[in-house]
Amino acid sequence: MPDQAERNEATIRKLYAGLDGHDGEAMASCYAPDATFSDPVFPDLTGAQAGDMWRMLTSRATDLSVELPEAKADAEAGAARWIATYTFGATGRHVTNRVRSDFRFDGSGLISEQRDDFPFWTWSRQALGPAGLALGWTPLLRSKVRANAATELARFRADSQPEPGSG
Repeated sequence: MPDQAERNEATIRKLYAGLDGHDGEAMASCYAPDATFSDPVFPDLTGAQAGDMWRMLTSRATDLSVELPEAKADAEAGAARWIATYTFGATGRHVTNRVRSDFRFDGSGLISEQRDDFPFWTWSRQALGPAGLALGWTPLLRSKVRANAATELARFRADSQPEPGSG
């Protein structure tokens, strides 16, 4: 029987295998019900929002591929380095995003907290082109990207809810 550290590392590997396989449901199953998630674009997700973010992103992905050069965990926490390569839908521009993830786990091996970090300016100049190059370092552009992402996630979540009376 695997120990807690092995279960936690397996959860990290399952998360990124799901991302590489465009399987948002597999990714969502890695999170505890009250989990928190934060990255430079989605800074304050809680509960089901993290799983819904991955469902949204994987459902829209056309050429996403993910490499996981590093994944490690102990009984309580873990970390990963991963590289996502994809076409950013809004602009059609190619992106290679190098991300560092830090995790905390609940006792059952589910993610209770995830904090991702990547250089926003590097991402924005790839994804947004000249506007990202010129403005990617500014709080204005970061705020605009976050607002757009929050709107898209809210729309996705609203569209994913069953119609009243259809349950």
